[in-house]
Amino acid sequence: MRSVHFTRARLGACTALALAAGMLLASPASAGAPAPRPAAEKPVVRSAPQSATRPASGAFRQGAAAAAGVGASPQLSDFDGDGGGDLIYRDPDGKVYTTTTSGQGGRFVSFPEPPKDIVPVGNQDGNASGPEILALSAQGVLSLYADATPTAATLVWRGNGWGVYSKVAAPGDVNDDGRADLVARDRDGVLWLYYATGDRTAPFASRVRLGGGWNVYDHLFGIGDNNGDGWADLLARDTAGTLWLYAGTGDKSTPFAARKAVGSGWGTYNQVFPVGDDDGDGNGELIARDLSGTLWYYTGKGDGTLAPRQQLGGVGDWASVLQFGGAGNNPVTGEKEGVFARDTAGTLFWYGSTNGGRLSARGQVGGTAEWRGANFAHLSSMDADASSDLAEIYQGRLYIDSALIGGGWDIYNTVVGPGDLSGDGKGDLLARDRSGVLYLYKGNGAGTAVSARVKVGGGWGAYDRLVGAGDHTGDGRTDLVARTPGGDLYLYAGTGVATAPFKARLLIGTGWNTYSKIVAPGDLNADGKADLLGITSGGDLYRYLNTSAGKFTARARIGTGYGIYDSVQ
Repeated sequence: MRSVHFTRARLGACTALALAAGMLLASPASAGAPAPRPAAEKPVVRSAPQSATRPASGAFRQGAAAAAGVGASPQLSDFDGDGGGDLIYRDPDGKVYTTTTSGQGGRFVSFPEPPKDIVPVGNQDGNASGPEILALSAQGVLSLYADATPTAATLVWRGNGWGVYSKVAAPGDVNDDGRADLVARDRDGVLWLYYATGDRTAPFASRVRLGGGWNVYDHLFGIGDNNGDGWADLLARDTAGTLWLYAGTGDKSTPFAARKAVGSGWGTYNQVFPVGDDDGDGNGELIARDLSGTLWYYTGKGDGTLAPRQQLGGVGDWASVLQFGGAGNNPVTGEKEGVFARDTAGTLFWYGSTNGGRLSARGQVGGTAEWRGANFAHLSSMDADASSDLAEIYQGRLYIDSALIGGGWDIYNTVVGPGDLSGDGKGDLLARDRSGVLYLYKGNGAGTAVSARVKVGGGWGAYDRLVGAGDHTGDGRTDLVARTPGGDLYLYAGTGVATAPFKARLLIGTGWNTYSKIVAPGDLNADGKADLLGITSGGDLYRYLNTSAGKFTARARIGTGYGIYDSVQ
């Protein structure tokens, strides 16, 4: 177990920015409020198994020949060399782990910061020392790690500018050169193809434009060859849960054929990812995780379809994993991973996300009544640890963790930390003054300073709630949600441009004044989309899972008794 510490130089000073998630909180702490506040902790528990045993029916390949990969369905992540695809993933502690078919998994490379996404790409350089993986940082740096084992790899290349993409995936070998290639979808929905070169110092050729309209999918991932023609295929899931096959053609000018529906009901999964050709028949296999945290195994049939699923491991074994390597969802890191709740006595509690659309049992943060009167807020991460932050406005000064950001913040009645609004991969702040003018403060990525404010615009006093924690539209950009006192709920889609951070508002619902509190908890079900919570005056907690731009599932009650809290964010 790992605890994330919110160490502060002062009691309240450092844990939470008042009014985050868009809600007006309790009155600011008085000059006589106790300080410093003790460190606050959010418990994080690893629970993923260490052995990735496949269903008994598989006839899995063995030995080095299997690990080298064949045809268009090479093994992308065989870290132990036994011929079976292994798992690599980022856990709630921000670290990366592997789980192998032989039980050799464990803590992987120590990355400079928790990777936003991990993309296994198999053996790229033709040696016999193990596969390669790509790690994408929140700030758009793509790194190639070579000769991977279950616990180690060597950094051989870094490339900047990959933050323009909402998804990077490896479909397998597109052009029959024995190396897995790369596709990348930009934030406007255009898909690009990067052919692998086999050169560690320049691993990918110049990108090739494949076409637009790919933002209709919330999952994009490869499978290798699954229709028997020897070319790698691409899979995409739309927001209705339909799975589409883009068969490889072998034609460099048109490398993928028109789409073909190959399944429905795939919306039951929050992450789906390939594991290469596990059974030696030349067809790729898939693993999918459902909301309970259970993995399901799909064998490719060679005609573009998949055999009936088989359960992999125990029920709920994999619920704690935040991001699987190679998964098709838009990856997230640094957004909120649960909610803080303060009761009327001033005691603070933490409810973590279960990755299945619910909140965990609460744990107390700090001492009893230590947060009484504090003007605090829950922010998406302002530093590089991929964990959300708490901040506080105390006597007009803003503190985030142990860092004093500056004075004069008492002019604002709302401060929100929705994530990266400027497109640089660093968490930013929004602050609204009492005349209704909204300002953007760009973060420095270390949680120690913000830039000079940029005026977003006036008229924001029309809203009684401003909340945000990630992407509601599926384009990989941070968005904002606003509610009027009359209950109209609006989505402000992000642009990724600091000087004009939002598009025109979109009405996404009415009647939201039934809730005394609206909360942006981040991504509750680990599918890459930001969700919402509503709390009634009677204390019932309702969940709204994001499905597509401006749309949510029907509400589901997931808790009661939340009326004891005067602030939830």
